[in-house]
Amino acid sequence: MKFTDGYWQLQPGTTALRPAGVDDVVTDGRTLTVYAPTAPQRHRGDSLNRPVITVTFSSPAPDVVGVTIEHHRGAVDRGPRFALTPAPGAVTTEVGEQEASLVSGGLSVHVSRGGPWAVEFRAGGRVLTRSGPRSIGVVTDASGRTFVHEQLEQAIGEHVYGLGERFGAFVKNGQSVDTWNEDGGTASEQAYKNVPFYLTDAGYGVFVDHPERVSFELGSEVVSRNQFSVEGQRLTYYVVHGPTPKDVLRRYTALTGRPARVPAWSYGLWLSTSFTTDYDEETVSSFVDGMAQRDLPLSVLHFDCFWMRRFHWCDFVWDPATFPDPAGMIARLKARGLRISLWINPYIAQRSHLFEEGRALGHLVLRADGSVWQWDMWQAGMALVDFTSPAAVQWYRGKLRALLDLGVDCFKTDFGERIPTDVVWHDGSDPQRMHNCYAQLYNAAVFGLLEAERGVGEAVVFARSATAGGQQFPVHWGGDCESTFTAMAESLRGGLSLACSGFGYWSHDIGGFEGLPDPVVFKRWAAFGLLSSHSRLHGSGSYRVPWAFDEEAVDVVRRFTRLKMRLMPYLLEAAEEAATAGTPVMRPMVLEFPDDPTAAFCDRQYMLGPDLLVAPVLRADGSVTFYVPQGRWTDVTTGQEVVGGRWVTQVHDVGSIPLLARPGAVVPFGAVDDRPEYAWNDDVELRVFAPAEGDRRRVRVPSQAGAPALFEVRTLQPDDAPATSSATVR
Repeated sequence: MKFTDGYWQLQPGTTALRPAGVDDVVTDGRTLTVYAPTAPQRHRGDSLNRPVITVTFSSPAPDVVGVTIEHHRGAVDRGPRFALTPAPGAVTTEVGEQEASLVSGGLSVHVSRGGPWAVEFRAGGRVLTRSGPRSIGVVTDASGRTFVHEQLEQAIGEHVYGLGERFGAFVKNGQSVDTWNEDGGTASEQAYKNVPFYLTDAGYGVFVDHPERVSFELGSEVVSRNQFSVEGQRLTYYVVHGPTPKDVLRRYTALTGRPARVPAWSYGLWLSTSFTTDYDEETVSSFVDGMAQRDLPLSVLHFDCFWMRRFHWCDFVWDPATFPDPAGMIARLKARGLRISLWINPYIAQRSHLFEEGRALGHLVLRADGSVWQWDMWQAGMALVDFTSPAAVQWYRGKLRALLDLGVDCFKTDFGERIPTDVVWHDGSDPQRMHNCYAQLYNAAVFGLLEAERGVGEAVVFARSATAGGQQFPVHWGGDCESTFTAMAESLRGGLSLACSGFGYWSHDIGGFEGLPDPVVFKRWAAFGLLSSHSRLHGSGSYRVPWAFDEEAVDVVRRFTRLKMRLMPYLLEAAEEAATAGTPVMRPMVLEFPDDPTAAFCDRQYMLGPDLLVAPVLRADGSVTFYVPQGRWTDVTTGQEVVGGRWVTQVHDVGSIPLLARPGAVVPFGAVDDRPEYAWNDDVELRVFAPAEGDRRRVRVPSQAGAPALFEVRTLQPDDAPATSSATVR
């Protein structure tokens, strides 16, 4: 939200309180509390009728500094709040005549005690960012609403990323962003996954600890500052030190939650019935038969919405007209080695028998007059499960548990964005704050059930909505995109932004969701989708089985599915980084190459794990231009060397995609290419790319049971040796 008319003036009818300087600083040894009057204090009388802004500095973990700005602090905090996991370390505070400071790890904050308001965040002997005389504001607009904002200096050459899954420009400089979950597709400024956290390549990130709407002006109100604001009398944020972007994500996810490990079978190919298509058991069986006949590895079969009866969503009852024997069907599919996924959402249609049951038990969200909140968007007369009620959570889980007992393995947790604010929650939560948090409660309820029933590491969902902390409940997919090259690029930008927001896994609908993709779009998207952390064939009104396009599409899907299965040892190790350090599996170039100025802008390519560069082909003619960082890179498919430090243009047929190995990389290839679950370290092939003399690299290859296998690869050949060598280790 913008409060100014240009730089000097406020918008008409708007007033602002700002710290004029520091009157006093109090410390208890772990916090600094700064009292800042809004006018200079020349004599005692200046303290009368004068607002004071209180700013408190603290540290929930080493290299993280929290800042709370308050005007009036008497408001009732109804929640919810983000669930954070503090890990307090050593904190040093000092209050001197000219400056007060707090030090946490390698990060420190310094408050000037003389002159205008001035705060600096420092690390590594330099200033990361500043809050200056006009940075803090308690603003009242023309309608009487009050907001608190902060403006942190944006350094020359600094780039801003993140804020959730956003489909516009990857670099957020110059953008206005409101974090408010909405069902807006992938072609607008709206987003399903809003995260009030931005990452910079200047050595830090900022997490705004507010689940309600947070408005960001990233060099868009004051061009040299990143502003964020919330409605009310209080604003809390955290500055998270790096120094590298990976370090920032490591510290941020330690605070908000690390991505969970997901089962190996989830990395295989998912095939959906699609959404509004006509399907029954015969159709589903024909899909499975068709995949087998064409030698296409398939891991998960997904049943979308119409596994239930229309107008009954969600009552979790199979449509008897199309699936008369669900238990038998699931048993037959599982006998073929498939896992089963079902579409669900948190809405209860009026026609569903669960509507009256949920109303009688008090498990549905209510209006202020005690009536059930309802509307007709999506399903006629639908209500909303109240996940703030523990009893409602158990009730909902009980319905899903019956499906798990039937043999279902996981759920696609769709929706969760269209959450009303004119309602009363069971636990008294503030409806504005609950709007985004609802996705967290919904996905936590389902993911938690899967962990309890299937075991830790065996739970996985396919979620659309999320907010900060949602990375704990993977996997997330990109939502409803068009079936075009443009939408493919939009989806990739969304995934890269989500990766910069702490999410470790990400997927998207191969070929796009809306409309029927041109066969070339489908084939290009298939290569991209099968070089993502998770891969799903899904559409809206048309099937996404590859032979529906042409036989060449079958070849493309087969080729890249088998390649992904062989990469399982590599992908699982990349996923381990997500679970232990918060580093995403699909990584924007800036995460791996933070000191490369060109990598800062790359949004049409990514690193899959630490060592493989992927550049999806976004043109029908197969032309693709991508950036290769310094060094001797190697095309994984052809073995051809590509000299880096420059942009490269290539032309690829539909069965090919730029897939380059980093100089000196050792990439483990498994011996099995028709399924994701196998003995990954049995007959594993370690491919060494462009080694330099004297290189030594340790490689960990996971095991299905027991400790992983550890290998050390040492390079003895001189620099002019062949670019690629490989060895098979048994």
